[in-house]
Amino acid sequence: MLNRRSFIRQTALALGALALHHDARAAFFPPDTTLPAPQGEGEDDFWRQIRAAFAASPTLINLNNGGVCPAPRAALDALDYYNRMCNEAPSYYMWRILDQDREPLRQGLADLAGADPEEIALNRNATEALNTIIFGLNLKAGDEVVLSHFDYPNMMNAWKQREKRDGIRLNWVDLRLPSEDEDYLVNAYVSRFTPRTRVVHLTHVINWCGQILPVRRIADAAHARGIEVIVDGAHSFALLDYRIPDLGCDYFGTSLHKWLCAPFGNGMLWIRRDKIANVWALLSNDKPDGDNIRKFESLGTRSFPAEMATGYSLDLHNLIGTARKQQRLHYLKNYWMERVRDVPSIRFYTSTDPRWGCAIGVFGIEGLSGNDISEALFRDHKIHTVAIVWQNLDGVRVTPNVYTMESDLDRLVQGIRRIAQQREKR
Repeated sequence: MLNRRSFIRQTALALGALALHHDARAAFFPPDTTLPAPQGEGEDDFWRQIRAAFAASPTLINLNNGGVCPAPRAALDALDYYNRMCNEAPSYYMWRILDQDREPLRQGLADLAGADPEEIALNRNATEALNTIIFGLNLKAGDEVVLSHFDYPNMMNAWKQREKRDGIRLNWVDLRLPSEDEDYLVNAYVSRFTPRTRVVHLTHVINWCGQILPVRRIADAAHARGIEVIVDGAHSFALLDYRIPDLGCDYFGTSLHKWLCAPFGNGMLWIRRDKIANVWALLSNDKPDGDNIRKFESLGTRSFPAEMATGYSLDLHNLIGTARKQQRLHYLKNYWMERVRDVPSIRFYTSTDPRWGCAIGVFGIEGLSGNDISEALFRDHKIHTVAIVWQNLDGVRVTPNVYTMESDLDRLVQGIRRIAQQREKR
């Protein structure tokens, strides 16, 4: 029994380390597979090999990766392995084995983020990460926070709760989107700053329409006035090619089950090291006002298997490369948008300029609601999208991923044209 336990423990540790340090190709592809280098933005050969690393449905085209992304096969295999191992003796394998593997995962994520691993906490999603910051900051009645009506609802609600409970004041930014005017976007926020502003909340890539905000310029303007900066990076981390410190923010939260394609229920919190002690732990900790980033990881029992399997998703991401992923997904967004630009009555809510948009593309058709279009795409073409009805937007959000082929988007184009033609005949 002792030898058996020793063997399993060594195997678990080896698998955990493998998820972060092995040749990623071996986990995702057969040994004799040669991945062709992309020869152009539209070259599908390389990406067909990447598609094989996922269990993408052969019958349903998933174009709502903006909601949550699927994990690659290797991550799913690791998730199954860790789950089965933990269920042999949960408290032993979870707390004594897998819990120790969080440090190499933290280091791997820090490398991708361009950050100090002592600034990164692992949690379950962007909502948890950002709520930790929002409810942990020392704000008092009368302090002001600048935010936008295009922020994610969970974040807006968190700030409204602080407003109701603590008497802080919310100063709302009204944006006209999409926009390619950097000065307008910066001034929309800066013009709302007052001597009482303590925090500005920025959504790096707006989930409603894919608008990229000039976060660094706004952050620099905020810091010049002594204002702290929170960035919601749920739709930018592992998609846009940047390092978190490049944004000039103080606090950052993201979901790893979006563009990193980690198993569901994985997130990451980043706090600039000198700011950690200023944020109270959201959940109980023996040193809730301490300066150790791990005070934010007192989550109780959670899915250790899902957390540890994230290393395989990180491997696949690093195999592709962030810059290459960003280029590909921007290309795919423009691929379908350009092919329906001549459709009568179509309207786009997303820029085709890589400075202002990437994977997410939103369109509408005059006379049809976003819900009507989304339902027709699924009913008649088995294409899964999501309707967006928010502020001045009424359309459909289309979000491909690295496993999406041009042929998938050709079907989308056909579907949009057919829906528009049917509308014209009414």
